[in-house]
Amino acid sequence: MNITIEILPKYRIAYVRQVGPYGPDNTQAMEKLKQWAKGNNLLAESAIILGVPQDNPETTLPEKCRYDACIVISKDYPVDDSICESELSGGTYVICKIKHTEEDIQKAWNEIFAYLQNSGYQIDNKPIIERYTGVMINNDFCEICVPIKGTPGLRLASRKT
Repeated sequence: MNITIEILPKYRIAYVRQVGPYGPDNTQAMEKLKQWAKGNNLLAESAIILGVPQDNPETTLPEKCRYDACIVISKDYPVDDSICESELSGGTYVICKIKHTEEDIQKAWNEIFAYLQNSGYQIDNKPIIERYTGVMINNDFCEICVPIKGTPGLRLASRKT
């Protein structure tokens, strides 16, 4: 498992929200977002696509769980009524790059929390993010980004967008 620590910037996003149990309907939200993004010429290899489960299914009823399929947009990109718009606050994240297969994703979810606990990191009260770029999608990779509370002495990687 490839793990790094990174400071994510504040992102302006366009998104499609799915409300209900996490699962196959999240894929439908992502496809709807991609269709919108493609129609607006936003799906370059450098595009950043995010999957953001907004609620913890252990504490939120399945029918009330919110999932946002997002694409990062520039500060001045015009958004119309066909899509929602918001910002993600950014911050310090543990980034786990994995093959985008059901088996590898499940394995990563199990290992990443053990890694956090063994490393002494505390999860911050922000959503966990799935992050994709065009290059990653074309090579069947994704990243799971877990927010952590700042810890002195961390060596951080930073990405420009």
